[in-house]
Amino acid sequence: MRTREELGAGACILALVGIILWTGLAHAWTSAQPGYVWSFPRDHWARDGYKTEWWYFTGHLGTGGEPAPRFGFQFTFFRVGVSRDAPDGGSAWAANNIIMGHAALTDLETGRHRFSELVVRAAPLLAGFGRHPDPRIAWSVGPPGTPDKWQLSWNGKGFDFIMADAGKSFSFSLSTRPLKPLVYQGPGGVSRKGEGATEASHYYSFTRMATSGTVRLDGKEWEVSGTSWMDKEFGSNQLGQDTEGWDWFSLQFDDGREVMLYLLRNRDGGTRYAGATLVETGGAVRYLQPGEWKLNATGQWTSPASGAPYPAGWILDIPDAAIRAVIAPRVADQENRSALIPNLFYWEGSVRIESGSGARIGHGYVELTGYGENSRPPI
Repeated sequence: MRTREELGAGACILALVGIILWTGLAHAWTSAQPGYVWSFPRDHWARDGYKTEWWYFTGHLGTGGEPAPRFGFQFTFFRVGVSRDAPDGGSAWAANNIIMGHAALTDLETGRHRFSELVVRAAPLLAGFGRHPDPRIAWSVGPPGTPDKWQLSWNGKGFDFIMADAGKSFSFSLSTRPLKPLVYQGPGGVSRKGEGATEASHYYSFTRMATSGTVRLDGKEWEVSGTSWMDKEFGSNQLGQDTEGWDWFSLQFDDGREVMLYLLRNRDGGTRYAGATLVETGGAVRYLQPGEWKLNATGQWTSPASGAPYPAGWILDIPDAAIRAVIAPRVADQENRSALIPNLFYWEGSVRIESGSGARIGHGYVELTGYGENSRPPI
């Protein structure tokens, strides 16, 4: 079990890494550029030389064969580079990476949202990254008081991941397999985040994955099944200095299509940069141009805990694809609030998608960062 001092040291290191990232001092890191040669499944594992990298899963899970979802979930591993090369001195305990883990479970029946986190040095007995073909991609000791590890693995077709938080009284163990082919988010897998030379990430997704496993909550266990979405991104200094935060959407429509879109906001709240991808039922990918889609917020929710005012409800129009989607949070308070990193809070939640007439046409997840005072994301 880690001590409070260990956790505090991890938070301080991560804060320092965030400062380095935003001030642009990490010039030696590799940036995402066109021409990257992808290799799968190898690229599911960690990529040396890039400063930030994350594996991100969200989804909806039903119980007992019921079609309506009972739970929404998030599971994310972040790799944050402290130094590009191994530290001097030769000690196995000297870490050049930090692992940050975030996991959340929303009980859509009761409306309760739970969030768990960890910040750990990539060092023996604490956390680490596997190397292909080792099935284990990333792992970490759990939060304080939790004997079980968090782990992400490749099962030969998809991903398996487990998390537990004894203090928050929830855990899940899930296995996935793709229902549609991998797609690149941007031509060649380069997702632009601005006009600057390094303002991009390498980014791909599995936009629809069959998912099954177990969820444990307050001592009760459910066998669950449903669908999830997986993102992998890696890059260095991909966000411009005046980027305050982002609104990101992963939408799964009942007709078999998916939409990913994001808006990067500047300090005055305007849109600094935006991108969108439409995945057709058969897997064909279309990168939408700015004039081909429109997203308008329709409401607002203010967190009683952080005081951050978030948009809450949107209308998405993609006329050429005959999409007019009314998007609404399933639960108002799905804010993730860190107890380890000061001023780290963001809204990450399940949404329902309806037609203009109110009929269900899909569901998805939305991530909102940089809202509220001093909440600019460190990654």
